[in-house]
Amino acid sequence: MQPTIDIEALGFDAGAHLLVKHGLQQIAPGESLDVTGTGAGWDGQLGAWCRSQGHPCAALDVDGCKVVRVTRGGASAGRWRAALHSGHADPRIDGAVATQAKAQWGLAARGATVEAGSPAMQFRLDQKEEVWAERAADLYAQAAAAQWDPETAIDWKADFSLPDMVEDAVVQVLTYMIENEVAALVVPARFLGQVHPHYREVQAVLAIQVADEARHIEVFTRRVRLKGREPGLSTAGGQSSLKTLLDEQDFSVAEFLLSVLGEGTFVSLLHFLHAYAPDPVTRQIARLAARDEARHVAFGMTHLAARLEREPAFRTRLANAVQSRNDALAASSGLNEEVFDALILLAAGELTPGAIAAGYLRVQQLMVDMAEGRQSRLERLGFSKAQARQLSALHTRNFM
Repeated sequence: MQPTIDIEALGFDAGAHLLVKHGLQQIAPGESLDVTGTGAGWDGQLGAWCRSQGHPCAALDVDGCKVVRVTRGGASAGRWRAALHSGHADPRIDGAVATQAKAQWGLAARGATVEAGSPAMQFRLDQKEEVWAERAADLYAQAAAAQWDPETAIDWKADFSLPDMVEDAVVQVLTYMIENEVAALVVPARFLGQVHPHYREVQAVLAIQVADEARHIEVFTRRVRLKGREPGLSTAGGQSSLKTLLDEQDFSVAEFLLSVLGEGTFVSLLHFLHAYAPDPVTRQIARLAARDEARHVAFGMTHLAARLEREPAFRTRLANAVQSRNDALAASSGLNEEVFDALILLAAGELTPGAIAAGYLRVQQLMVDMAEGRQSRLERLGFSKAQARQLSALHTRNFM
């Protein structure tokens, strides 16, 4: 039986096309649908709509009634002729994520059918190998589930009072950490707007990293101000070290220097602060921030492992970047002396010769732990033990 719909008195300026469109979706291309109606000029409106959509139609007289027979056009007919297909929403499907994203896909959701003639939008990072990480979606889901509210996650009303020298040490260490976290915010934020939306999982990870760092800056600053202090000292050497991260234009190299080496080292520092901070607020902050930073390191490792598997020669580029950064910072003073002294005092717990000696040894052990952590991550990325040891030693004395 010939499928038929009656649009009655509904005009095409009031939604009649939805009825016809739905009817055509129920039949295969090349099959036909009869349409009847009673509104003024309905057949002319239907004819115009069919032409715009690429569906042939013909007026018929069936038992004295006016009928328009509409033949469903091809799947790519009308305005969707030459439309672009943009992969699949689910990245686990073979071919879902394109090797190179097209500028004409613009802001469309991956998997959408993009109308021909859509404006081209240029994103500098439009190649999969430049940004992709297979675990990006999982890491984003973990990060979204682990978000914490500074107002409720930290006991800002905890009752404690520290000697002025110890409070000053806490303030100085956190001042140093704030400027490092600013760099860790700015670097992914800069690349975020350059990643093609086709690689949305990577965009999401970078976006939540930016949110993490903004929260760290907030809580570090709030702890600095908790006892009425202003931030401490910021050195030219520290700023120079961080500037080299901001100057790096290659996404993979920046992830390597910032996440794998810098933030990986910072995780060790945060664990150290959690162990030796003299007050509960600083300990809570260090624990929560370390958890976030560990995810940032995981993304960098996942991305670089994938790129190095496809492009083993890229290890030379990474090694050269470490050497170049070391050369650029050769004349700088490295870690702020005040930060180093503050860490010793916090690890000592009190200002006595025996305690300071113990605190000094603990900071030296921290340096060893940082170096071994960097070396381990480098070996996991395929560097030989000797290469990993050498590159770890070349990492900036400013930790980040």
